[in-house]
Amino acid sequence: MTTQTTDIPPAERSEQRSWLREHSELGVCALLLVLGVLVLTDALTMDVDIAQRGPVGPKTVPVVVGAGLLVIAALLAVDVLRGGRGQAEGGEDIDLSEPADWRTVLLLAGVFLGSAVLIEPLGFPIAGVLLFWGAAFALGSRRIDRDPVIAAGLSLVTYVVFNNLLGVPLPGGPLMGVL
Repeated sequence: MTTQTTDIPPAERSEQRSWLREHSELGVCALLLVLGVLVLTDALTMDVDIAQRGPVGPKTVPVVVGAGLLVIAALLAVDVLRGGRGQAEGGEDIDLSEPADWRTVLLLAGVFLGSAVLIEPLGFPIAGVLLFWGAAFALGSRRIDRDPVIAAGLSLVTYVVFNNLLGVPLPGGPLMGVL
């Protein structure tokens, strides 16, 4: 037998909403729990080369991160159920009465998605310039003389660091022979 919300007296419904409002941090605990289980499941089902040598392999870091997420979720849930509450940050200078700036959000989303689409045909250096320059424009910078140069430098440095120093291959695109 299920109880519908219309069968619950208004006072009890108000009390349930109040309890949920006071313990809203449990949603963060649930998210951390799901992420921890997902990371651990993925790590433990990972195919590892039999020739791996040494105790630290590709499973080590994901297992540690997944276990850490589960521990943090449990500790946070215990704290919230004991009455602990997160404090509002005092340094924020946001006016909550103002509406959200959807134009900026949509511009940033468009720049990000455009870069993701263009990274394969154009390569990271060019797509990165478009990403960094587009993000600066979306966030309000209108310096046409300076922004493209900074975006190009930032994109090239990012490409060189990841591709050459860290060994994370990024598509070079038409500039592959030059870089």
